[in-house]
Amino acid sequence: MTSRPSRTTFRQRLDEMVTVLRDDIITGRRDVGDYLPSEVALAEQFQLSKNSVRKGLERLVEEKLIEKVPRVGNRIADPGASGTVLLRFGYYRSVIQEAALDQLIEGFQQAHPHIRVELVPLPYENYPDAVSGYIGHDMLDVATVNYNDFRWLADEGHHELLEPLAPRPELYPFIADCFRHEGRLLGLPLIFSPVMLCYNREHFLAHDLPEPDSSWRWPELMAAAERLGREPGTFGFYFHMLSNNRWPVFLLQSGGRFEPDEAGNVPVCGTKLMEGLRLTRELIDRQSAYPAYLSENDMDAERLFLQGKLSVIIATYFSLNHLKDAPFAFDVAPLPYLNEAKSLLLAIGLIVNRTSAAKEAALELVDYLLSYEAQLHIRQHTFSIPAHKKAAEWNGKEMFPRPSRFSMYREIIPSLRFFTELGLRSADLQHVCNALKLYWSRLEDEQSMCSRLEGLLSDRAAR
Repeated sequence: MTSRPSRTTFRQRLDEMVTVLRDDIITGRRDVGDYLPSEVALAEQFQLSKNSVRKGLERLVEEKLIEKVPRVGNRIADPGASGTVLLRFGYYRSVIQEAALDQLIEGFQQAHPHIRVELVPLPYENYPDAVSGYIGHDMLDVATVNYNDFRWLADEGHHELLEPLAPRPELYPFIADCFRHEGRLLGLPLIFSPVMLCYNREHFLAHDLPEPDSSWRWPELMAAAERLGREPGTFGFYFHMLSNNRWPVFLLQSGGRFEPDEAGNVPVCGTKLMEGLRLTRELIDRQSAYPAYLSENDMDAERLFLQGKLSVIIATYFSLNHLKDAPFAFDVAPLPYLNEAKSLLLAIGLIVNRTSAAKEAALELVDYLLSYEAQLHIRQHTFSIPAHKKAAEWNGKEMFPRPSRFSMYREIIPSLRFFTELGLRSADLQHVCNALKLYWSRLEDEQSMCSRLEGLLSDRAAR
């Protein structure tokens, strides 16, 4: 005789059904006016009795997500029909994993049943164009925005679309004001990360190599990478050079800055910046088998690392979320340095549409996402660093294994810089990167590249 499922099992299945249906409705996978599957179909799908299904559906009715239509079924409710406020939230797709965004929205939904959040994924390409267009046409109430894209919005005059926000003393001071423009705080940080090294500890152990630490300079990493790369099918060190979250690191470490002189020209030749640019090409050249076609973006390097084909990559805490299931031990370390021990600082924040018809609800959502409870959820369920200092520094039983040096970021806070430290605007990043491609490919010598880069930046500075 088979044992009957326990009450706990039934409760778990019931909760799963409610969660799945709620998530489908909140994220827009099921449209307003559509009907849910029949109670019989739901009972079969989630292995529940019809009675249990009805109890679960009643919870969704109470949350005003569905309405019962007699003798027809359960219809997804129009949020405006019963005083429910609809919030449209634009976001980077990666933030679902990097900040457990879907789980946070579900928690907000349960705490605020009168507000329905519709998640609107936006394209990575031309994200600032998309978010400014959506907000400008009142198609979004809240959105995520990274520091680079925020600077683009500000540089292009779209900051007027954004609602000024109140400062948050509970956030890390060095990150709390990063979305400030012309004296107004127009965004608040949700998560952040330095750019750092991530390495396969087993590879270092197998080659009897010391693991990287904060004293390493680039020649030490190159030497270690050369030994690690002797293993067939393995590259010692690799990263996606063309990423705007990677190559600026080397210019920051040079100690130089793109600054117009008295004549309005931006000198590059003969400056410290050239030391950083030479290092980028040396890193490529020193990797005897450094095929640029291995990656189209940062995630390709992370995928190869996960497969054990790379020993060391340049990564972020955000990207560690893709390594949760790594079949080997990995750890993190500060980047090696050139002239100055600096690294690039990345931040993803929240902005609010200044003319939103649901501004009060939008601000409630921002409050919720930056609360200690929500930020602690990010700390416990992801590798990302929450902006809330107390939540980020929580010390308790971890839910999954973490690198032994997970808290390393706290040691290097004084060395972290945004790309704007270089004197560049957001739109300049891609122009500079494009100008460097011939140099990196050895199709252009240093002097030609340098002169062309000076001309490009001097023209842009004069506009």
